[in-house]
Amino acid sequence: MNLAKSMLAAVAMAIPMSLSAETAKDPYLWLEDVDGERALEWVRSQNAISQKTLESAPGFSEIYERLLSIYDSDQRIPAISLRGKWLYNFWKDAEHPRGLWRRTSKDEYAKAEPAWEVILDLDALAANENENWVWKGESCLFPAYQRCLIRLSRGGADAHVVREFDVDKKAFVADGFSLTEAKHSVAWQNRDSILVATDTGPGSLTASGYPRMVRQWARNTPLSDAKLVFEAQESDVGVDVAVYNTASQQREIYRRAISFFDFEYFVRAGDYLALLPVPGDANLDLFRDQLILQIRRDWHITGNTYSAGSLIAIPLVSFIEGNRKFEVLFEPSEGVSLDSVSATRNGLLLNLLDQVRGRIAVLRHTQTGWKRSTVKVPKFGEARARALNSEQTDAYLLTVENFLNPTYMLLGVAGKPQHRRLKRLPHFFDADGLEIQQHFAVSKDGTRIPYFQVSRKDMKADGSTPTLLYGYGGFEISLTPGYNPAVGAAWLERGGSFVLANIRGGGEYGPPWHLSAIREHRQRAYDDFAAVARDLIERGVTSAKHLGIQGGSNGGLLVGVQLTQNPELFGAVVCQVPLLDMRRYNKLLAGASWVSEYGNPDDPEQWAWISKYSPYQNAAPEPAYPPTLLMTSTRDDRVHPGHARKMTARLHEFGQPALYFENIEGGHGGSANNRQKAYQGAMAYSFLWEQLK
Repeated sequence: MNLAKSMLAAVAMAIPMSLSAETAKDPYLWLEDVDGERALEWVRSQNAISQKTLESAPGFSEIYERLLSIYDSDQRIPAISLRGKWLYNFWKDAEHPRGLWRRTSKDEYAKAEPAWEVILDLDALAANENENWVWKGESCLFPAYQRCLIRLSRGGADAHVVREFDVDKKAFVADGFSLTEAKHSVAWQNRDSILVATDTGPGSLTASGYPRMVRQWARNTPLSDAKLVFEAQESDVGVDVAVYNTASQQREIYRRAISFFDFEYFVRAGDYLALLPVPGDANLDLFRDQLILQIRRDWHITGNTYSAGSLIAIPLVSFIEGNRKFEVLFEPSEGVSLDSVSATRNGLLLNLLDQVRGRIAVLRHTQTGWKRSTVKVPKFGEARARALNSEQTDAYLLTVENFLNPTYMLLGVAGKPQHRRLKRLPHFFDADGLEIQQHFAVSKDGTRIPYFQVSRKDMKADGSTPTLLYGYGGFEISLTPGYNPAVGAAWLERGGSFVLANIRGGGEYGPPWHLSAIREHRQRAYDDFAAVARDLIERGVTSAKHLGIQGGSNGGLLVGVQLTQNPELFGAVVCQVPLLDMRRYNKLLAGASWVSEYGNPDDPEQWAWISKYSPYQNAAPEPAYPPTLLMTSTRDDRVHPGHARKMTARLHEFGQPALYFENIEGGHGGSANNRQKAYQGAMAYSFLWEQLK
């Protein structure tokens, strides 16, 4: 069955049944019933059409096998963290699709083929317990790191269980700390006490579905008896807790999230709890005796001004006593912003972006103050430094890569210029004849928007090249020019071009780049993306019928807006785990937590500007839309699968061409294991290639 006929068949199956009075305004509300039999029957019917169609597309099997071989390859670089004398890693491959938690020594890791000691086999655990466990991480007790709190999710959802684990005995602790499935925040105080923010019954969660209370839970006592030590409001997003350890002291930071970017921070040492009067939208951290702030807006205080995007520091005790004279550790300059910070035992690693190209600075805290140095990295590409363990060492890992050159990893020590080569990825695709370019498009309001283009050096500028444009543009998340073997193997090798758009709403130029495209200014991000598309067409890289777009989550909203606002610019759309119904997004799962990003649709004034771009409300029978593939996960408990379900049904109602696929597992990431990841990737790339070639 070809794609056009399949989409027509999908449309025919989506004719709505008779409507009740309650659903007259939204005939597809029933698709929000995640596990409802009627909704799942619809999902299964749509999945069957999409699978039959896309599995028969030329090259589907080859792409699937190729992607799976990449994801399962034993040549990948094992991500590691240091705890005591061991390097820990979580690993998935063909024989262990759910994964192995394992460890090795420093010397062994440096070998081409290290010997690993398996600590926990998640496949065996899932089989023994008849659960579809997905690894969600762990936190281990300083300084011995013998006891860990393991997080496991059913099917990959954000909600998870927590179990205490003994790494030396390689076993869960009998009668140890254990939490049933919920969205938790947990931290060790000591061997016999943990701090817990979790669902403890009515009134314990916020409207966004996150915990609002932190309790101090002693070993061998019921959770119901745990002492309440901190409480946020039901209208807040939630609360979480972090414990900071040094050799001499321990401090706790409680963060009350009033909205997604508006916080109150409290510090606790012993029985002393104090509100830290810092800007609500600042990112706060502790480092040794220092309070570290990353400022998102200009801050004027006691005659001093600290500019947006700066990183500043002050002794914590001095700040509590009233001092407000900070030391500026980083201040943004033209095109240069702070992307992230990683702390070593005695220093800070600053990951910077210079015109969206990676740079590294190291700050060492000494008795005479902060000392700054830089790390030499290639001029073009992505470079990131990450501490191995902030509690015990100054060692860090440096990774360097770009679109065409695989990641290589070096071991460094903060303050020392030498690096030791550790690992390097092989070339997972043929990059011969390809080149990377950076261009700038001019958006509707005159703002220059950077984008990266990867294409063949001998590409003809006649508009004939199948081109995939990817974007996100939200929540201050930066898209950087890293190595993506899936794009290389499934797209670039076939002759396509790949484009990464650095639109407003992201963090590529620091907090101001993000703040310029939130709430009532949201349309700017969509105008930026359209400007990049038009620039590609004007430059002859591609043409509308050969230009496809892809995005997930907030990026799914981005491409959904393009579908309804600029359908004439594109030949195909892949929309993954998306937000699309912006009238109801704040009522679905974690949606209420994003009001600071998008605005409140229940406020008529704010709905006036949200309604202008909301894809579900703006879908129409005309003009003709490009073919669209919508993909989501039943187990996504962050962005409700109802968004993609309802949008698909609406497109079908209007006779617009759309395919739909919903994975039963995977959470917000869309997939729970490498096979699912490869399968969905093959679906998306096969769909795009068939439409755009």
